[in-house]
Amino acid sequence: MKVTEVKEHSTEELEALLHDNRRKLFDLRAQAVTEKIEDSTAARKIRKDIARIMTVLRTRNVAHVETQIRQRAKAKK
Repeated sequence: MKVTEVKEHSTEELEALLHDNRRKLFDLRAQAVTEKIEDSTAARKIRKDIARIMTVLRTRNVAHVETQIRQRAKAKK
């Protein structure tokens, strides 16, 4: 999943995707212990998707907090 695709999703959808990807990674790691994995790069791809999703969520959170700080500063003036 590319960053542009990730940015198109809402925050709730991203949180659900994050949960799903973490679950997939857990299952993949369990599968690696018990049997041979067909796609050896799957874990790496999932980890990168998780990182992209977390980055977009963090960016949105920081932007939201900055907006609140600016509004409070304007209200105090």
